[in-house]
Order: sequence, then C-alpha cells, then structure tokens
Amino acid sequence: MSLVGYVRVSSLDQDSTTQLNRVKSANCKKVFSEKQSGTTTEGREALADCLEYMREGDVLVITKIDRLARSARDLHNIVHDLEKRGISLKVLDQSIDTSTPHGKAFLGMMATFAEFETNIRKERQLEGIAAAKEKGAYTGRKPTAQAKKPEILELLAQGMSKPKIAAAVGVSVASVYNVLKP
Repeated sequence: MSLVGYVRVSSLDQDSTTQLNRVKSANCKKVFSEKQSGTTTEGREALADCLEYMREGDVLVITKIDRLARSARDLHNIVHDLEKRGISLKVLDQSIDTSTPHGKAFLGMMATFAEFETNIRKERQLEGIAAAKEKGAYTGRKPTAQAKKPEILELLAQGMSKPKIAAAVGVSVASVYNVLKP
C-alpha cells in the first residue's frame, strides 16, 4: 500500500504550499500537483497522471474534496473508478476515508455541497456583473483596432501594406483585416 497525494489550486497566482505540506505530513511519498480549475476533469494532466500511477491497495490523499472535483458527477466518477481498481480515497480536512461505509456516505454528502458551493459562487458572480453593468462600471475592454479605423484607412489609402499598418498603429495584422471587413 502506498499513499499518493494530489494537490490542486485553481489559478496560477494561488499557492499550493499548504496543501503540499499537509499531504506530505500524511506520509505521502509521491505527490502530484497542478494549477488548474476543478470544475471539470478535462485538461487536468497531473490528475490523469496521478490516477494512472496508482495501483490496487493505494490510497489517494487530498486535503479537501473540492481539490479533487467541484462537480459531484466528476467526483463520483473518480471515486467509482478508484474503487473498481481497489484504491481508496482519504480526505484530510473532512476526515473522510472511502475504505469505510461511513466514509463513502459522508463523501456523497460532501460532493453535493461542493457542487452547490460552486453553483452559488457562479450565481453571485453573474449577479455582481449584472449590477456593475447597470451602473456602467462593467463595460469590457474598449475595441482598440476599431478605435483606430480612421488611421488604418488613411494609411491604407497611402498604399501602406497591412503588416506595416499594423505595426504603425500598434495592432495585430488580423485586427487590421477585421477593421477592413465590410
């Protein structure tokens, strides 16, 4: 039996040191770590490598359920696949151990709450954006190339090439072509 740690933070500016220290303190000799969103399992290379690395009798150790998955479906799929392979899951913060019936039941409840939290956060974010738009505070980025359309048209009329126009006005060549579309 081997204890294998998995650590995940959602964005590049977040620090995973605390999680790393926790799983190492739980006697994990091998730890997989990544900076990737947990809303899906797609694109999570370290998770895929971790799951592939594990063998029957191993224990996957994480600090919190939402570090493994934010979707109840993804979490249940991962746990189901682990169980089929004879691998259990240990969640440090919630004291969950899927090698026990109580641990399996508690995991199911916590998965539902993790997904609920994600959905509530998304709802609050959309409400905040809508309120900011109403106040005119959320207008998005100003279109740089479209704002320079008169200058682009003038340089084109002078016979300048599109790549040179792009360099002269500080936009990409693709933006010059977009501005010139009818």
